[in-house]
Amino acid sequence: MLKIIVKDGENIERALKRYKRKHRNIKVMQNLRDGQFFTKPSVKRRRQVQKAAYIQGLRDQEDI
Repeated sequence: MLKIIVKDGENIERALKRYKRKHRNIKVMQNLRDGQFFTKPSVKRRRQVQKAAYIQGLRDQEDI
């Protein structure tokens, strides 16, 4: 569970911004979406390999 302690004199907008940042960083929504449907381990591995190849391609382009 996320806890955001609002400090004395802190604007509620700023506290909300901190909450949203923490929420995004721990990937709450992504984990919920991933858990909705079962994905086969082979499909997970294939996606990881595709993602790694894509990122490697981007890094190779930077070097050129």
